[in-house]
Amino acid sequence: MSLIHHSVCRWCYDSIPLEDLCIAAREIGISSIELVMPEDMPILKKHGLTCAMISFPVGETPDGTKVGRIEKAFNRIEHHDTLVEIYEPHMRAAAATGAKNVIVFSGNREGMSDTEGMQNCATGILRLLPLAERLGITLVMELLNSKIDHPDYMCDRTAWGVELCKLAGSPNFGLLYDIYHMQIMEGDVIRTIRENHKFITHYHTGGCPGRNEIDDTQELFYPAIMRAIADTGHTGHVGQEFIPLGKDPLASLREGVEICSI
Repeated sequence: MSLIHHSVCRWCYDSIPLEDLCIAAREIGISSIELVMPEDMPILKKHGLTCAMISFPVGETPDGTKVGRIEKAFNRIEHHDTLVEIYEPHMRAAAATGAKNVIVFSGNREGMSDTEGMQNCATGILRLLPLAERLGITLVMELLNSKIDHPDYMCDRTAWGVELCKLAGSPNFGLLYDIYHMQIMEGDVIRTIRENHKFITHYHTGGCPGRNEIDDTQELFYPAIMRAIADTGHTGHVGQEFIPLGKDPLASLREGVEICSI
């Protein structure tokens, strides 16, 4: 039996109907499909699956700015009222399905200093934490690279995310350590996981470079990374989040799960 609990990100396989993906996931040995919405959960439950990470809501501020997505989120005070308005019912809906984690983002810098953005993120997150704590929900901010995929994104380094966790000061706020993204920004993946695992709620995989299969075509050796994660005592899931290039995407997914099964 693997020490790793396997999950898969829905968006990487959006050409496959969710029901079919559920069937394939069970057959492969995956117990979670993530980055779905609360309304998708009945299909997952029908197949005995959980959701390791509920996706994000999107709303519109009074001036017409769409917030909640990667680019515009918690690092700006002017977004907070709308973010609270959309996240509170979203968190309740997630909790009602039995889900435990809901993703959040920092937003892009757009000229803002990292210090100011961190304080603003903490201010916004702290408005949601009392409800999160009552519901048993953990808000999880994803670490993304700002070098290639998400230019100008603020939460692009582990150290910044860890300091934000310290400001939030609650077990109901943590980080999504995306191995692909942090390999691009920092490298030194295993040491970083060992030193900061208590702030990390969830993990994502991805081949680097390219964000494709996690096989021997790329520079990361996932068995060693998985052993490091297991050694921390991580009891949550690890989500496969690579874009399959092969003719059979489910064969690529199966191989990814096999590589990460230690």
